[in-house]
Amino acid sequence: MIRKLAVSLFLLITAAVIAILAIAGARPGSFHVERSMTTTAPPRTVFAIVNDLNRFHEWSPWQKLDPAMKSAVQSSGAGTGSVGSVGAMYSWTGNDEVGEGRMTITESRPPNHVALKLEFRKPFRSTNDVHFRIAPEGAGSRVTWAMDGTNNFTVKVMSLFMSMDSVLGRDLSSGLANLKQLSERP
Repeated sequence: MIRKLAVSLFLLITAAVIAILAIAGARPGSFHVERSMTTTAPPRTVFAIVNDLNRFHEWSPWQKLDPAMKSAVQSSGAGTGSVGSVGAMYSWTGNDEVGEGRMTITESRPPNHVALKLEFRKPFRSTNDVHFRIAPEGAGSRVTWAMDGTNNFTVKVMSLFMSMDSVLGRDLSSGLANLKQLSERP
């Protein structure tokens, strides 16, 4: 009797694991998360902040998760470009909540677009595309922060239990609120 119960339980657990893996495997291969906000600051002001990687720590939503995080900014190319031009890089190493990685400016079009390649090294490896779009709105700006990436199998399994849009979207909204506050300072 106990042996039949153990075998039944084993088969039930095995079937559940197989079902979870099959469902996860059918999940989308990519993700897109986007949040927007409006600010009274003009596009050039917002662009100047977003495009200057030396200022990222001032509005980053992840800075508060690890105030002791170590970061470095490198100018583009062989030291000939500025920190706000294509090739400029921001790298960080922090606690388990912020991990380790780098972001590199891949496109910079004043005053309305900054694109970055975001590479995480820890706690897991991934590469994502990030875009900041800044559009005039009234006397101010509408800022959209978007991230696109690939869902590897681990992320697909995790997405069964948590929403990438909810988790990452919360961080993007927080960062945009910080950016709004910073850009509207006199």
